[in-house]
Amino acid sequence: MERVAFLIEETNERLGCLLNPEALVLRRVAGLQPRRSLGGTVTGINQSDDPLFFTGGGRTVLELALLFDVTLPGSTVQTDDVRALTAPFWRLAENTANRAGYGHPPQVRFIWGKSWNIPGMIEAVAERFDRFTSQGVAQRSWLSLRLVRVNEPLPVPMEAPAVGLADLPDTTTLATPTEEWEATLPLGDGAESERLDQVAAKTYGNPSLWRLLAVANNIDDPAEVPAGTVLRLPPASLLGVGSQP
Repeated sequence: MERVAFLIEETNERLGCLLNPEALVLRRVAGLQPRRSLGGTVTGINQSDDPLFFTGGGRTVLELALLFDVTLPGSTVQTDDVRALTAPFWRLAENTANRAGYGHPPQVRFIWGKSWNIPGMIEAVAERFDRFTSQGVAQRSWLSLRLVRVNEPLPVPMEAPAVGLADLPDTTTLATPTEEWEATLPLGDGAESERLDQVAAKTYGNPSLWRLLAVANNIDDPAEVPAGTVLRLPPASLLGVGSQP
């Protein structure tokens, strides 16, 4: 089973989790605010509900709990202190200076197999320890993360119609490549490499089509594509996004 991972957008660094969460909580808050004036909230004696101001936008929040234990296999870091395993996730909530000098948390991408690919920023992190050595060293941690979704930062080179899951083509057709499919540059490694969602945005104008690229290229785990992998691109017409420019 594919493991949950967080990709740091700027560096393409991958933070993997030892175990997948048993549950995810996805919340959506619409862009609604009560109407206000200089005197406070606008209301009236004949109104059963406060008048609302529609601001647009809103917030989509993903909450998950992750288990880390120094006795669990699969970690590349050998340590007796579980905080060495969870420290990179705490840094995702720290401000980092960009070129303009302003600090902000790094933008990350939550990826889990072919079903989850959400860009966002870690808004809050909390950690509960429940096993210690005789010297007080923590060995097991329950880490809670809250990620707020952000807009896709990728440029859209062509008109990108809204594509829902019900509008996607039959994946059995994509699983059988044809000779007419164009081969694109191989995926690299490091900060200069491109992910499937980036390739989908540049090629089709819609980063959400990364799932279909994964199916068309028999990629089981989009977060761990080997360096040098050459992608095959289905025609845009097959994906229902019109002709490529």
